[in-house]
Amino acid sequence: MAARLAFLARPRLVSLLISSPSLFQSNLRPFRSPLRPSLSTHSHRRRIRTARMAHTDTLGLTKPANVDPPKIAFSAKEVDLLEWKGDILAVGVTEKDMAKDENSKFENSILRKLDTHLGGLLAEASAEEDFTGKAGQSTVLRLPGIGSKRIGLIGLGQNGSSVNSYRALGEAVATAAKSAQASKVAVALASAEILSADVKLSTASAIASGTLLGIFEDNRFKSESKKLPLQSVEIIGLGNGPDVEKKLKCAGDISSGIIFGRELVNAPANVLTPAVLAEEASKIASTYSDVFTAKILDVEQCKELKMGSYLGVGAASANPPHFIHLCYKPPSGPVNAKLGLVGKGLTFDSGGYNIKTGPGCSIELMKFDMGGSAAVLGAAKALGQIKPLGVEVHFIVAACENMISGTGMRPGDIVTASNGKTIEVNNTDAEGRLTLADALVYTCNQGVEKIVDLATLTGACVVALGPTIAGVFTPSDELAKEVLGASEVSGEKFWRMPLEESYWESMKSGVADMVNTGGRQGGAITAALFLKQFVDEKVQWMHIDMAGPVWNEKKRAATGFGVSTLVEWVLKNGSSST
Repeated sequence: MAARLAFLARPRLVSLLISSPSLFQSNLRPFRSPLRPSLSTHSHRRRIRTARMAHTDTLGLTKPANVDPPKIAFSAKEVDLLEWKGDILAVGVTEKDMAKDENSKFENSILRKLDTHLGGLLAEASAEEDFTGKAGQSTVLRLPGIGSKRIGLIGLGQNGSSVNSYRALGEAVATAAKSAQASKVAVALASAEILSADVKLSTASAIASGTLLGIFEDNRFKSESKKLPLQSVEIIGLGNGPDVEKKLKCAGDISSGIIFGRELVNAPANVLTPAVLAEEASKIASTYSDVFTAKILDVEQCKELKMGSYLGVGAASANPPHFIHLCYKPPSGPVNAKLGLVGKGLTFDSGGYNIKTGPGCSIELMKFDMGGSAAVLGAAKALGQIKPLGVEVHFIVAACENMISGTGMRPGDIVTASNGKTIEVNNTDAEGRLTLADALVYTCNQGVEKIVDLATLTGACVVALGPTIAGVFTPSDELAKEVLGASEVSGEKFWRMPLEESYWESMKSGVADMVNTGGRQGGAITAALFLKQFVDEKVQWMHIDMAGPVWNEKKRAATGFGVSTLVEWVLKNGSSST
């Protein structure tokens, strides 16, 4: 990947890391689908294990610990807050909710009721803590007089109406539960009565998702890890019954996919090789074999498909490339839409002969250069649990490493993609687009109508949009509307960028059809224009450059970005789930 990008992953399939037997448990069935046309499942898995043992078992002697996932049971109830019994009663409040009258009494009816029962201590303590309900503020008080051992006030900002504000509420609840070693928690809103029925459903979902993701800690590579006691979360005042339970289950399914994506990106490159990434994909098909099949292509099979662009990138590595193709088909009913999700899968990117050097090159983070594939496989895991009807989805990853050796691709080499187009490689560190070229051609050949590819492709996009916003490139207004609409539901941040065709002039070669990089200016745009050359004109296509939001620099960990938006987009293209 060009400039500042990197990626990680992990060698075993994440079981549903945060689940409850009642809401989030899935039925596991035997793996019945062939991994590839010419090899049996047994022999293929043996070859993957052999390749894995040959390299990773001698490289650092690092293996992830089998950390038992915490299990959290979510439920939605309508009960009196004063009567609820447990460890923490967390109340989400806006700045308006914290307003008081001339007698220093809360104007909000819920807070006034709690404070009256507590003899005014809630108002007094919140004032002493200087708690005003601003976003990011929280205070947990141990006040006697109600069923809960502690009461927490968590700020939602001025109005607290966004998906992200309610997800942040869930994350704050998780933080408070960790600090207090709480096992039973309730969450309520001070002004839930102003929300519509639909908004209450989405709010409950966001709170559950935030709590699940907030409680998750990736301790697989630490010598010690502490057990988290949180067992149940009751969401009060946002409705109850089958609709909200279905929403909570879906939140758990999507969160498990996000966590899986985070673990893949977090895992170091000496653990997550292309073979291991392929094994993880195969495990998804095995776990959800009622709706998934898997095909893993080796180097020889990729040669037969003339994937010279992809194979050129992986030629220098001792870990051979593995081309991953998962196919989801609904358990019943007709297929009304065929979609393709393509993820960049560079398990490590050294830059090749244009090696990453100097300050800001982030070579030590280049394990995260498979963040696009993590988003795609995380979405696959979630959809295997949700099982939407009416939609067929192909998940494609051209997995490999970009390394340096005597067999490696050199600057100035010309590679030929599987659609016959030739590429002069003027920068071996612009390798992601070379792998995606053959992946896009392959995906178009599956008969899909729409393709979304995700890649940590350019540092230029990070410069343009910063660390939390992904760039969106597409010639299709219809597809842009669909995906950006899905992102509003997920809360992930995207911004549509121009596909300026005149910039293609900088991508022309004197000896081949094109070069793989243009000048410094508009680097994210020219990268997208390069990918466009490998997409069938009849297929709606979108490229997402997620180089910034794939990684949280403050937490020094993966974000799982892209998973929830992809799942929402697939669900909107399908019909109801089973």
